[in-house]
Amino acid sequence: MKLLKQSRYAMRALIDLSVHAQHSYVTLNSIALRNHISAQYLEQIFAKLRKAGIVKGVKGHQGGYVLGKSPERITVAMILETVEGDYRYEKELDEDGGECGASITLQKMLIEPVNEKLEQLLNGITLADLQEDYLKNDGYEQSMYYI
Repeated sequence: MKLLKQSRYAMRALIDLSVHAQHSYVTLNSIALRNHISAQYLEQIFAKLRKAGIVKGVKGHQGGYVLGKSPERITVAMILETVEGDYRYEKELDEDGGECGASITLQKMLIEPVNEKLEQLLNGITLADLQEDYLKNDGYEQSMYYI
């Protein structure tokens, strides 16, 4: 599995949003600046996230975005499905679209177990987990002293 740039940016932006939207709306421009992502690119990503109910947007001078659900209810699997579509490996078929002994074996012994583990992993990591780890890493950097 390869995470597309769009998925990586979506997760970075959502971590940022979960940290900074505690008490007010956050603009896409501020998320873009903090994360070195094009604001126009983020607009495309946030349109998908908004449609899925992961974020809510408000237009106007005091507008911006907040999470549409609590971070504990947003999984990495949800984010990937929203941004990329199905992230699972495709069913193994032979050249003519049918199944032969080898393709059945590969499906059963490799593809299905990988998809099950992948789904288990990605559904087990929430935005709250990502936020918590981010805050630990960010706090670690801030507490370092240089002489």
